[in-house]
Amino acid sequence: MKFGLFYELQLPRPLDEDTWDPNAEQQLFEEMFEQVQLADELGYHYVFFVEHHFLEEYAHSTAPEVMLGGLARTTKNIRLGHGVVQMPPLVNHPARVAERVSSLDIISGGRVEFGTGEGASDAELGGYNVERSLKKSMWEEGTRECLRMMSETPYPGHEGEHFSMPERNVIPKPLQAPHPPVWVAASRRETTLLAARFGIGSMGFGFETPEETAVRVEEYYRLIREECFPIGKAINPGLFVLNQFMAAETDEEAVRRSADGPGFFSYSLGYYSTTRGTSRTRSGERMIDAHQAGVTNIHQAFNALPQEQKDGRLQLSDAKLMTAQQISENEPENEMERALYRAARSGSAIGTTDSIRENIKRYEDAHTDIMVFNAQCGARKHEHIMEAIERFGKDVLPEFAERHETEHKPWRERQLDGVPYEINSSI
Repeated sequence: MKFGLFYELQLPRPLDEDTWDPNAEQQLFEEMFEQVQLADELGYHYVFFVEHHFLEEYAHSTAPEVMLGGLARTTKNIRLGHGVVQMPPLVNHPARVAERVSSLDIISGGRVEFGTGEGASDAELGGYNVERSLKKSMWEEGTRECLRMMSETPYPGHEGEHFSMPERNVIPKPLQAPHPPVWVAASRRETTLLAARFGIGSMGFGFETPEETAVRVEEYYRLIREECFPIGKAINPGLFVLNQFMAAETDEEAVRRSADGPGFFSYSLGYYSTTRGTSRTRSGERMIDAHQAGVTNIHQAFNALPQEQKDGRLQLSDAKLMTAQQISENEPENEMERALYRAARSGSAIGTTDSIRENIKRYEDAHTDIMVFNAQCGARKHEHIMEAIERFGKDVLPEFAERHETEHKPWRERQLDGVPYEINSSI
């Protein structure tokens, strides 16, 4: 496998204050730059930034193109990933996305990964007047046309359902021809299969188990071979999984340093998944919102929960980590609720480097292409994140990277044997 870091840029409010310190966001950004620069030096392969809007505390990564532009000039090798650009044209016009992604690709020396998505919560979709029932078709139309803009001279124009544009030559063109590798956010199995049919990478944000990943990998590569009709001019076959991450000298210390980070990640994500950002009327019915923009302290509400609801894999009764079997036995049946449950308790990459090595080997055995770590979440300390990045980067990453070259790449080439499309992939 290859490895990367994943950033929401979480910034919980202080528990006893109405708002953040005026310098809190600047400090958050500066710490992120230090973390990614260290990861680059240690040989991590990717960094991905979300694009979310109005989701206070949960995600302050509202302009990932700015973060990635800064990293393009302060790193040398790490791939710079949008994870993801929200593609409904009401949020991001496809031409503006093409211009930004292509410019980033040029200044980074061709290191861009173009992750795409629909947007999720009513708080952000409503902020841009995106109708939820249309967001999937908006994603497809916006993504398809954006890729044409990057790769066609001139772009012939478009009269579509969700946006229209006259003929123009959209410039600059990306360094990676015909366009950077394309991904889509895939929290659900159905989206992973859609990704295969469109010839793009699947960004597994559902905290999938190794066993689930193995099943998805097999079906994904079968569809790439048999049913692929690319959305772009080249395909990017690949699957990544997201995992909560913290490495320390002991398993117990790693859990302590996690500082309820996975729990806050899950709680705040669930909060915005069920709470609306502004009062509005839909279909004649008034919708009353629990969230007060700029006022509600989500961290305070999370902190008021019983500790057993915040601890993730830590069991208070014996202060030991829950086993994978104990976790799975209590999982909800609903797919969204199950993802949130796993986000709070996913701990296969939390522990000593020996524990992490043993746990993630199961994902390697499932032929996972990339594992992306959620290190910066909740109230975790910067120095602990830096130490975790260094421990894993020195003690574990090299052996997996070596096997990626000697074992995974030949396996992957066999899966893609006979695929008639141009492959544009960093995997």
